[in-house]
Amino acid sequence: MRPALIAVAHGSRDPRSAATMYAVVEQLAAARPDVDVRLAFLDLNAPSVDQVVDAIAAEGHSHAVVVPLLLGKAFHARVDLPGMLAAARSRHPRLRLTQADVLGPDPRLITALRDRALDRLGADPVGRVGIAVAAVGSSSATANARTGQVARDLTALTGWDTEICFATTEPSITEAQSRLRARGADQILVAPWFLAPGLLTDRLSAAAAQLPHAEVIGAHPLLIDTICDRYAAAATTALTLSA
Repeated sequence: MRPALIAVAHGSRDPRSAATMYAVVEQLAAARPDVDVRLAFLDLNAPSVDQVVDAIAAEGHSHAVVVPLLLGKAFHARVDLPGMLAAARSRHPRLRLTQADVLGPDPRLITALRDRALDRLGADPVGRVGIAVAAVGSSSATANARTGQVARDLTALTGWDTEICFATTEPSITEAQSRLRARGADQILVAPWFLAPGLLTDRLSAAAAQLPHAEVIGAHPLLIDTICDRYAAAATTALTLSA
């Protein structure tokens, strides 16, 4: 039996977020019909990680790969989820739980970000394009600097002028817009570096209501490919270590 795949999303009070994650996992299950695919949430939505792990164990699985549907290695990926899995291992000593790496910034997701921007801009944008890549933001300056690489990678892929901005910290979307205008952008688009819509994407929309906003990454085929890759890499590593 192949290891089960538990896709773990952040969770949100906004129902659009959970609906998007369910759509992602539906596509994931279709892409990997040979794998038992489940969705769990870290917080605010059901089922929880504990509930899904308990169900997997009750159904006789001996191994599950846990793929965090997260774009960065912040507190949830480094502390929360490993703690949950450690507690689950103590409850189910016969169930092997392997945590895969987070998703981003994977080159495929940069391409997905480009695709969402083109959906909004049109296939042949006119003039000099400026993209404000909008992410969550962190209290860690190091984490924000890592996220800034997403904007640089998007420039390398497309030739567009980009600026990073954050929903919860500086630089703000207003600052990003000003910098892009100062460098001669004819049209500016906000490209959300988010997997799903929610309260923070709404905050970004309100802060720059005069600008067009691309859709979130959502159930893009390249997101599905990236999740499958994280699963396969973790499963292979676990198999090698047990050999």
